[in-house]
Amino acid sequence: MSDELKIENDFPMEEIQQPVAEAAEDGKSTQIAELSKKGYQFLKENRVDDAIASFNEILNIEDNNNYALVGLGDSERKQNHFREAVNFYSKCLTFHPGNNYALFGLADCYKALNQYHKAIEIWEQYLIHDDRNITVLTRVADAYRKIRDFNKSKQFYLKVLDMEENNAYALIGIGHLYYDFKEYKDALYYWTKMLEINENAVDIRVLTSIGNCHRKLKTFDKGVKYFERALEMDPENFYVLFGLADCFRGMNQQYRSVEYWNKILKNDPKNKVILTRAGDAYRNTGDYETATEYYNKAMNIEFDIYAALGLALICKGEGKYDEAIERLSALIRENQKNYRLYIDLADCYLKNNQKEKAVECLKDFHKTGMKSQAISEMLSKIMSDKSLN
Repeated sequence: MSDELKIENDFPMEEIQQPVAEAAEDGKSTQIAELSKKGYQFLKENRVDDAIASFNEILNIEDNNNYALVGLGDSERKQNHFREAVNFYSKCLTFHPGNNYALFGLADCYKALNQYHKAIEIWEQYLIHDDRNITVLTRVADAYRKIRDFNKSKQFYLKVLDMEENNAYALIGIGHLYYDFKEYKDALYYWTKMLEINENAVDIRVLTSIGNCHRKLKTFDKGVKYFERALEMDPENFYVLFGLADCFRGMNQQYRSVEYWNKILKNDPKNKVILTRAGDAYRNTGDYETATEYYNKAMNIEFDIYAALGLALICKGEGKYDEAIERLSALIRENQKNYRLYIDLADCYLKNNQKEKAVECLKDFHKTGMKSQAISEMLSKIMSDKSLN
């Protein structure tokens, strides 16, 4: 699931007029112009079959007519038949190279098919004819973001913002770009600017995006403010409830986090991840009985390493070190590169007065070829702590 804020920036009618043929002196061109106009009116009214009939009628008058081929492409694209639309746009470009409407439609289809490199190639052809078209520039920036070309994507977003500093598509897009590359402070800057522009009519996803930046930056108390505002807009929103629960978890307010984990579970009782998170919260408050219940519910849905780890840690918390060692050892056999398991197992050995086993366990992690500062620090501490000798 994703709460990424997407804004559909299709060409508005007033910005790009539909490719209606100009009326010419001869009756044939006038008839084509009327059919094209009628076809696009049908599309506007979602009467796609009637639109297709109008465009096909044009082809009966003139083979390979550019208005008809683009119109048929747009009709298929409107129905999400992107491969069929590609055929019509490509055919148009074969007979009418450089047709802007065909180029735009073709690029949009490639984007919808996740063929971003092809989409970029087509849009850049379009920009040769119109290099200040904000709609196309933001699409190119989005496509570069999708293929994780940070510099190119940033370049196009900033070009749009130079032309129109409060452009919503560019502000949202560049925010996602920085977020995707873990530049959370920069993402926060652009999304906060989006909020300032739309303070009285903000999209809830702007609030959750800002909240998520604060989660990543571990400024949880600041994140709570935005998630709580979003909660007023939609009390059942999964991403809002998750954000609040996770912020309170980060602030070590486990009782508050449980409140929101349970609100999610009320609507989605078989969410394995949330059951485990709730189990962790109950375990951290010392309510081992309820935590065990939640972990077992998660495990009954499907094996979950974090739920299994939680059950092992409950054994450890109850002083059942032998059982905790058995559970953790079993988990390590299946997850040999998870450093946290080794740390918990070594700690159990220490609490069970088995220093040599603890050392051996930590050295076993190094044998996997993985590196962990936490493992090295714990090993060094055990070796230098005379009280453990």
